[in-house]
Amino acid sequence: MAKAKTTAFFCKECGYESSKWLGQCPACRAWNTLVEEPVAGTASAAGKGRMSSDRGAGRAVAKPALLSEIRLEQEDRISTGFKELDRVLGDGIVAGSLVLVGGDPGIGKSTLLLQVCRHLAADGQKVLYISGEESLKQIKMRANRIGTVTGELRFLSETNLERIEAVIDQEKPQIVVIDSIQTMRMEEISSSAGSLTQVRECTNLFMHTAKQLDIPVWIVGHVNKDGAIAGPKVMEHIVDTVLYFEGERNLSYRLLRAVKNRYGSTNEIGVFEMQDSGLHEVPNPSAMLLDGRPHGVSGTCVTCMMEGSRPILAEIQVLATKSGFSAPRRQTQGFDYSRMVILIAVLEKHLGMFFGTLDVYLNVVGGFQLDEPAGDLAVALCLYSSLV
Repeated sequence: MAKAKTTAFFCKECGYESSKWLGQCPACRAWNTLVEEPVAGTASAAGKGRMSSDRGAGRAVAKPALLSEIRLEQEDRISTGFKELDRVLGDGIVAGSLVLVGGDPGIGKSTLLLQVCRHLAADGQKVLYISGEESLKQIKMRANRIGTVTGELRFLSETNLERIEAVIDQEKPQIVVIDSIQTMRMEEISSSAGSLTQVRECTNLFMHTAKQLDIPVWIVGHVNKDGAIAGPKVMEHIVDTVLYFEGERNLSYRLLRAVKNRYGSTNEIGVFEMQDSGLHEVPNPSAMLLDGRPHGVSGTCVTCMMEGSRPILAEIQVLATKSGFSAPRRQTQGFDYSRMVILIAVLEKHLGMFFGTLDVYLNVVGGFQLDEPAGDLAVALCLYSSLV
C-alpha cells in the first residue's frame, strides 16, 4: 500500500497547490514561487467538520435580506483618533472589517495600532490587543512612551490560535488587534508559524471571527525583502483593507497608503511624524516637504500633485553631472524611469540640449510617487535647470 504524502508545494503568490515542484506556477504564471510545506490533513478534516456543522446550523437561522431592509447607522464607522488614518480608511473603521497593516521593521506599525487602541479605549470601546512577539512587560514599556492608557484596553501575549479564539469569545471585545500574523499558529497544522499554510489558515479564521461577531480585526503583517507583505498573495484577497507604511529610516516622516480598500478610496494617503511620544499626524504635508528648501539652486522645482482629495506641493530634484563611464547612468526615485528618458530625448531633439555624456539623477523629496502627467513639465524644467 502506497504511503500518503505528507508534504506538498504551494505558490507564495496565489496559494496554488501542487504535488511536485514546478518552476512556474500554472495559476498565476509566477516563476520560482513554489515552496514545500506539510499537508494539513487533520486541519482539513477539522475544518470540513466545522464547516459542515456551521452549515447545518446556518440553514435554520440564515435568511436573505433585501437591500432596502439593510440599515446603515452612524455607529458603523468608528473614528481612530487620527484624521489622517480616518481619511485613508474612508472616514473611520468599519464594523466587522479585517484590516492588514504592512511595512518595514521598526517603521511604526505596532506604535500606531497601540495609539489607536489607546484612543478607542478612552472613548469607551472595549479593545483587545494580542501580541505574539512581545511579552506583557515589553508592551507596557512601549505603552508608557505614548502616554497614559485608560479604559477597557486589555493585552494578551499568546500565539496559539485556539486559545486566542477562546479569549475573544469570553471577553467579547469591540475591536481586536493581532501583532503579528506571522507569529500565530494552529495546532492542527504541523507546519511552523509563519509558513504559507499557517498564515493563510489563520487569516481565514480571523476573517470569519470578524464577520460573525461583527467586530473590526486589525492584523500586522511582516514584509519580505522585496517590500511586499510576507505570506501567500491570497491573504491580501481575504482581508477588506490593506495598508502599507512607507518611509525612509533616516527620516522621521511616514506615509500610510491604502493598496486595497473595500470601504473607501485607494488614492488617499496619511502623513505621520515619528517622535519620542509616538506617531503624530501631519495636517499640512506641503509645509513639511518644503521646509528648509534652498532657494536659487539649479535643478530643483516645486510642483502640485493630487493625492486623493487634497493637493500636495512636492519638490523635484535633478542632478546632471559628467559621466565617468562610456554609457551614462540614469536613476530615478519617485518618478518613472522610462518617462524621464523620454523627456531627455524630447529636450535633446527639440531644444538642442545634450545629455549624452551626463549622468542624470532624479528624486522626488519626501518619498512620494509622482505619476501624474502634469509633473512632466516640472521634471523638464529641472532637467533644463540642471544644465545651467
